[in-house]
This record gives sequence, structure tokens and C-alpha cells, in this order.
Amino acid sequence: MTRWRLASAALLVAGAVGCAVMPGSGGGTDTAGDTPPLVDEGFKIGLLLPESETTRYEKFDRPYITRSIKELCPDCTVLHHNAGGDSGQQQQQIDKMITHGVKVLILDAVDAETIAPSVTKAKQQGVKVIAYDRLAEGPIDSYTSFDNVEVGRMQGQALLEALEKGGNPTRGPIVMINGAPADPNAGEFKEGAHAVLDGNVRVGREFDTPDWSPEQAGIEATAAFAALGVDQVIGVYSANDGMAGGIAEAIRLSGAKPGTPLTGQDAELAAIQRILLGTQTMTIYKPIMPQAQSAAHMAIDLAAGRRLRAPTTVSNSTVKGIPSMVIAPMVVTRDNIKGTVVQDGFWSVKEICAPEQLKAACKSTGLI
Repeated sequence: MTRWRLASAALLVAGAVGCAVMPGSGGGTDTAGDTPPLVDEGFKIGLLLPESETTRYEKFDRPYITRSIKELCPDCTVLHHNAGGDSGQQQQQIDKMITHGVKVLILDAVDAETIAPSVTKAKQQGVKVIAYDRLAEGPIDSYTSFDNVEVGRMQGQALLEALEKGGNPTRGPIVMINGAPADPNAGEFKEGAHAVLDGNVRVGREFDTPDWSPEQAGIEATAAFAALGVDQVIGVYSANDGMAGGIAEAIRLSGAKPGTPLTGQDAELAAIQRILLGTQTMTIYKPIMPQAQSAAHMAIDLAAGRRLRAPTTVSNSTVKGIPSMVIAPMVVTRDNIKGTVVQDGFWSVKEICAPEQLKAACKSTGLI
């Protein structure tokens, strides 16, 4: 996979919008100014999201994708289902969407492997399939996501730097709490984190957490603290913010040192607030708008029979060279909240600083 970075969210948006071929761009058979009849008449697009435990899917991905599709194809209809973390339920949802005549599926798979037969079934019915956020198995037509190995590297580097501020990063063990084994992204986050941390820290305990469960992550952290010695653990790698919430509570209840370095991902509101309070070190902000715009463009172009042009390709076990849009993530710390999630309108200052206990921290960081 080609790995690349862009300097700002604005450039990311521009890149995402340009990833799929539009009329007259040279990538298909359309001529400049022509609108294919299918787009002019409208058609059905299925949007399948994996779960609602993570804030982003229903709060950001769904409305961003729906709005972007409506801008490109006003008469198109978006059918939406959330699988609630149940891969069997998601398979049934795909069947329903095929029955309802969708032309394209935007699929964020609960389980990348078990969904493959459903992807194959969709393709057999002439339905195009876009793998969204997670690279599903099966005959996928295109893919849009983030550089997941780079996310892990960023998390690992931030944790290492935080540990070094306290002294030798091998002075005590760390705990690693990774994401769901069924999620291919979790494996890539883990790979990236290990690439930075291996040889520089001591991993005392490591877990792969089913369903990205915050409760389970808290249980795992508590068990690790008990086994390693709560006074000995010097940091915790958490693959996402939801789990970081459970871990932060475990740190508090176990009597671990306040401010123990703790990573995260997704820039959830609670995580931004924990960063301000000093109970979480960092998070990864993944600009969802360009990802959603990319998926919308891909959906319209695939349904219209246009050939996609994308800046890179990826492969799964079925298809080689899947046209892909891979978007660069950003690290968020206490020092750049204003210039990242606030500047992009992901969270407002009002939302972040609403709790009374955050007023002082918001003032000291220039948010208010």
C-alpha cells in the first residue's frame, strides 16, 4: 500500500473529492457535461455500519455520507442499517438491501472474513460493493479508509515520548490493549504500534479485545495491574478511545499513578475531555468528512459505470489492486485540540468545555 501524508484537513478533502472519476476526467466513457441517466433518475445506495458503541458511526459517518450522496445525486435514496456489532445481523441486512434493489453497498464490515459470502452474493446480483473503513474480504470494487498502520505508529510514538518524559522507557512494564481480532484494522494498528514500541519498552501484558468493548478493556487493564503490580506499570497502549475510557476508569480505581500515559483513537468527545484533564495522553483524529465524500463519489461512479481512478490500491485475498483512497490521520494532544478537532468543526468549544471541571483546562489551552 502506498503510504502518504497531507498537510491539512483541507487538502485531505480535496484529495478525497478527486479520488473518483467525474465526467470528462478521462477515466471513463462519459463526456464533459453529460450526466448518466441512472444518476439523473436516482437509485438506491445501501449504507451498512458495524456498531454504535463507537460515537463516530452514527454521529458523523452516516450523516456525512448521506449528505455527500444527496449533493451528487439528489434523487438517490440511501438505505441504512447498523449491525450493532453482530456479524450475522449484518449478513441479513445485506440480503434485505439486495432485495430492496440497491445498486451499490457502502460496507463497514463487523467481521471482515465472515462477510465475504455476502459480498460475493451481492456481486452475483450485480451490486457494487465499497469497503468502507475496514477492508472486507470478497470481491470488493473499491476501498476508502485511513492509513491504519500509520495510526498505530503514531499511537506508539506518542506513548514512547510520554514514557521518556518520565525517565527510561524500560523502567517498568506497559500494558497493550488492542482492538477486536475480527477487525482487520485492529491488526494494522497493532502492527504499527509494535513497530515503534518493540525494543524500546517492556510489554508486560497484551490483550486482543472482542468487540472493542470498553468494559472488557477495563477488566483486562485491572487484571494486568494486579499481575504486574499497579505501582510498576508505566503506561497503557489502548487502540481506541472507547476502550481508553474503560482503562482510564481502571487506572483510577486501581490506584495507579494519576496521569499514567494512555493512548486512544477516534477523537471522541470524552477522550478530548480526558486529554484536557490529564487522564489520557493523546488520541488520533481521522477526518471523516473526506472519507465520506470519497465513498459517496465511488458509489455514484460505480453505479453509473464509470471507471474509478484512485491514488493507490490495496488487495484482499480475493481481489488484487482494489482502487483505494487512503487518508492520513492526525495526532491530537492537549496542545493542538484547537487546531484540529475544533478547527474542523468535529467538536465545538462549547461541547468540549461544557463540564465545569474543564473550565480551567480550557482556559489554559486557549480554548476559551
